[in-house]
Amino acid sequence: MTVIRQMTYQPPGRRAAAVETMTFDRLRKLNHGGTQRADFHVLAVIDAGHGAVTVDFLQHPLKKRSAVWIPPGAVHRWDDIAGVAGHLVLFVPTAPVTHATRELAASPDLVAHWSVPDTDWPFVDAARNHLLLEASGSPGNTPNELPEILLSALIARLRPPHAEAQSTHPVFRLFRSSVEAHFREHHDAGYYARTLGYAPRTLSRAVQQVTGRTAKAYIVDRIILEAKRLLAHDRVTATRCAHALGFPDASNFSVFFRKATGKRPGAWQATVRIE
Repeated sequence: MTVIRQMTYQPPGRRAAAVETMTFDRLRKLNHGGTQRADFHVLAVIDAGHGAVTVDFLQHPLKKRSAVWIPPGAVHRWDDIAGVAGHLVLFVPTAPVTHATRELAASPDLVAHWSVPDTDWPFVDAARNHLLLEASGSPGNTPNELPEILLSALIARLRPPHAEAQSTHPVFRLFRSSVEAHFREHHDAGYYARTLGYAPRTLSRAVQQVTGRTAKAYIVDRIILEAKRLLAHDRVTATRCAHALGFPDASNFSVFFRKATGKRPGAWQATVRIE
């Protein structure tokens, strides 16, 4: 049975700090090699080396001059990071101070990894180093807002690949937030269109422009992700999973899951081995 390490944001020695930093050397000492779920954001900037991080069943490569962003609630595991050099920035959801970076941090489907272009790297490196300098200062000498301001600058310099598309589609932002709040109770795109006051076609077109999926497909993917988390990591039965996700019974949920994944919940669960 999988045991997920539940991590709560607890900055050592700096209770008021909303942003903390650590090296990969420090991560290797703390990492127990298993799966974990945090209530804070993890933003990693890789200087050198190769490794991987698995987030919600997808493996993302870690390589020189790349970045990965793991949002709160995502189940993840660090793999083969013995030779990775770089830094991790840990921060609470409210830490970013600009409108754009706070909107980005609020995204429930934030998981991203990307390479930093060579032309951007000097700016990313400078922003990261300034943040490291301020975050390492004693609490009395570092105004609380400075690490938060510098975190926002680092995020802006890193330019996550999905940031521009999401920030320019207000309809999608509203839909995304509504789905995150209600996907356990409402599984149809029509509910979200009515709730948000858009025609179903308008809503689906906005979602497709940002994600490449229809509104219905987006909702299905979100439900399936949560189902996989419950089945693989919490090892719940299909009946309990159906109840948690708002299905009338296990049979209805099983048909839904099989249509989306090609396997029944129990069969899929039996094939998953999370260390």
